[in-house]
Amino acid sequence: MAVVGFTKLEALFRKAASLDIKKGHAKEITDIVEKKLVDLLIAGERNTNMNGRDVIMESDLPITKGLQETIIAFKKLEEDIDLKDVLDTLTTFPPLKYPYAADLEAKLPEITGALLVVMAKIMKEIDGNDRALDHETIEKTQTIMDLTL
Repeated sequence: MAVVGFTKLEALFRKAASLDIKKGHAKEITDIVEKKLVDLLIAGERNTNMNGRDVIMESDLPITKGLQETIIAFKKLEEDIDLKDVLDTLTTFPPLKYPYAADLEAKLPEITGALLVVMAKIMKEIDGNDRALDHETIEKTQTIMDLTL
């Protein structure tokens, strides 16, 4: 199961960056975002351990100013991502050593939504002349996200 279905993904990409996605690209896009979410949680796990705690808190995640601003932008789009879908998706990855604090768990949909918005905006910057995405643009976006998040 993906962190978000095609219909929601399509609506989010249209609202966030005026982009059209093909159904065939949805899994590729959600796979990238799911991996980036896990990367943030792994970094948070490391910070939790370094701070001598046994629960991953929101403050343990490496949320940059830009990502924080994108979380706010995602909320303004009024698109919801279901917490259950996020948690179900996270069970497909190796478990972390520490559990999530309740406040972090509640914010996982917003963080996921922000990662989707970041991805959409990067894609728009890569190829702003085209509303339709292609595989090459998705690959370039993944490379940028891997370098920065």
